Amino acid sequence: MKFTHYDLGHLSGGETVEIELSGNAANVRLMDSSDFQNYRSGRRHHYYGGLAQRSPVRLHVPHSGHWHVTVDLMGLRGSVRSGIRIVPGPLPAIREAPLSSVPSLVQGAGGHPGLAPEDDDQREFDVFISHASEDKDDVVRPLAVALQGSGLAVWYDEFELRIGDSLRRKIDKGLAKSRFGVVVLSQAFLGKGWPNYELDGLVTRAVTGEQILLPVWHKISKQEVMAYSPSLADKLARSTSTHTVQEIAEEIVQVIKGQP
Repeated sequence: MKFTHYDLGHLSGGETVEIELSGNAANVRLMDSSDFQNYRSGRRHHYYGGLAQRSPVRLHVPHSGHWHVTVDLMGLRGSVRSGIRIVPGPLPAIREAPLSSVPSLVQGAGGHPGLAPEDDDQREFDVFISHASEDKDDVVRPLAVALQGSGLAVWYDEFELRIGDSLRRKIDKGLAKSRFGVVVLSQAFLGKGWPNYELDGLVTRAVTGEQILLPVWHKISKQEVMAYSPSLADKLARSTSTHTVQEIAEEIVQVIKGQP
């Protein structure tokens, strides 16, 4: 299959990709790195765009990450030439923090100034996602968005952590309040501190039967996982080398919604 490929590198959510076409209608796709690899290999993939019959084509970047654009004539006749440019998104609106948000001016627990009230968040989650930050763009963020879009309550750091939060306390609460644990295992994950701290908690809860562990392998072999943790290598897992992120998300949703 012949296609024109534009590697756009890292783009921020809200930017617009503008594609100029001349000569013929064409199929235009905006994809993240995982879906582009699947597209290039002829596998199932997801994209933004479609059949473009007018020029220019403007596609909005849904979230920050590494993005690709392809132009092809699959199912079409003729020829087409293309060009591309990135249109920056608007600057964020200026917001002034209200005085009530300044800790030193807030009456906290027991009426003492400067003390924040106790965290009374009693939410429970369907799934906790443990990962390395290097895998956010290609796998973890699209996976978290897909799971959340399917109606699951997802503990994912970008959804839950705010500036000033206690990292350990928030993670511990997320681990304790989640029915399932998804761990995205990769080379980056194996050498990280916080992901391993989370994994210890997930494994402990899985061993005691309090939680079900669902591994996802990303650019890592079974031999590498076995060298790191034989017990993890023994679990049935899904790999991004054989499944798209969307396919993995759909299967996780089926497993979670099938449990009482």
